[in-house]
Amino acid sequence: MYYHKSIKSLSVLLCFSLFYVGCTDLEVEELESVVTETESGEFTGDAGALLESAYNQLGTFADQANIYALQVHSSDEMIPPTRGTDWGDNGVWRLLHAHNWDPTHQYVLGSWNLLNSRVFLTNQVLASDNPAPTAQQEAEARFLRAFYMWHVMDMYGQVPFREVNEGVEVDPRVFSRQEAFNFILEDLEAALPNLPSLAPSPTNDQASKAAAATLLARLYLNKGVYMAAVNEQGALNPTFEQADMAKVIEYADMVEAEGYALEEEFYQNFTVNAQNELIFVNRAGAGNPENRYYMTLHYDNNPSGWNGFTTLADFYAKFEDSDVRKGIDATPDGTPFSGIGRGFLDGQQYSDSGTVIINSRNNQPLAFEPDVPLIGADTDDGYRAIKYHPADKGRYIQLRYGDVFLMKAEAMFRSGQTGEALAMVNELRALRGASPLSSLDDAALLDERGRELYWEGIRRTDQIRFGTFDDTWHDKEVTDAYRVLYPIPQQALDSNPNLVQNPGY
Repeated sequence: MYYHKSIKSLSVLLCFSLFYVGCTDLEVEELESVVTETESGEFTGDAGALLESAYNQLGTFADQANIYALQVHSSDEMIPPTRGTDWGDNGVWRLLHAHNWDPTHQYVLGSWNLLNSRVFLTNQVLASDNPAPTAQQEAEARFLRAFYMWHVMDMYGQVPFREVNEGVEVDPRVFSRQEAFNFILEDLEAALPNLPSLAPSPTNDQASKAAAATLLARLYLNKGVYMAAVNEQGALNPTFEQADMAKVIEYADMVEAEGYALEEEFYQNFTVNAQNELIFVNRAGAGNPENRYYMTLHYDNNPSGWNGFTTLADFYAKFEDSDVRKGIDATPDGTPFSGIGRGFLDGQQYSDSGTVIINSRNNQPLAFEPDVPLIGADTDDGYRAIKYHPADKGRYIQLRYGDVFLMKAEAMFRSGQTGEALAMVNELRALRGASPLSSLDDAALLDERGRELYWEGIRRTDQIRFGTFDDTWHDKEVTDAYRVLYPIPQQALDSNPNLVQNPGY
């Protein structure tokens, strides 16, 4: 990552224009009106304008590629089938599903650049003096820096870091996973007192005490993974300390005290009418969630989608028929998008007027089938998932209470409070229409998190914590333990000698 003088070097500008394919020095775009550097190398910037940019750049999480792709396509909840030539893309999707990526993978590089450039942008907010950040702006910038850096630490295991007044001749220092964890923890603890208390709202697009507490709970829940030593084969042996689980419970309780609770109507979470769960969402216009239904709907649905991603049949089988999270059938009544159901779309598809949709690719009724191969899929193979509905979609969600609730239940389970954890899980299942569980173990907890949080960008992290990421599933046979971390992109290694490739790559 490097800071460059605004509009002073043609080569630097050309490098930024090729950001996704050629530059791995973690730079960010800057405007002279927002960021400048004096001849002495001192940094000056407009804290408010830079902070607004840091919020707006959360939009990258709503894209189907890069960060989202690394988190979900490598997991057991989504498959990116190639249908003829559609979605072939030189194998970029298939490699993620099959766990065959390497340091040159397009999205491994793209995610690295996107995340680290945003960490640097938050550094600029904190270093600004024209004007300098207020106490609350500093707290918000620290939260955003922690949020972006958490993703780097979680996916890559090491984090490059550059101060804003360091020139291109300085190689960024590199935090180990343990150092990055402590840095993120310090940022969040420092931010918490000066962040506002915000009640649940479908437009909660500002860092808040609840957002910081949620990320702190996530940190402590995964601390055993982040602090675990990695052997030469890249395998982890995490332990979950009682003190860390107590912290998860403490911060989950803090979120609840801010007024958050489970939504009685599951799909309301993803609409403009959300009431109880939304802790942190994207700014309006910053990565809106249309992508989430376009990437999965068939060409002949309304709206016409890209006919891409589906769930796996085995994942779909984890849901009881009574569980509302499995899906709600469409009720076509002639209004726009009424032909689209919610949850998993299975079987025959209908138009908004209730007529059978004909698949334009084979002239047969469009009926989605559960089984879907990674290569050679038909256009109607695979059940599609709709959480954000085109009729009433809300903002793109970064953090919501359903995750916090299940983090607390898991922490109680890992603390030996199995009965209390089971009661919490059954409370959630009752709201969702599922029958109560009679017992609770690791597999049941992971399954419940899958049922509640599918396609929300957290499944890879969950599977690693529960030790199932190196299992096999449909069209995924690779069980390399070292793939719990992504490789450091080759171009990043070439540009910063302080980086060391992760084991196995």
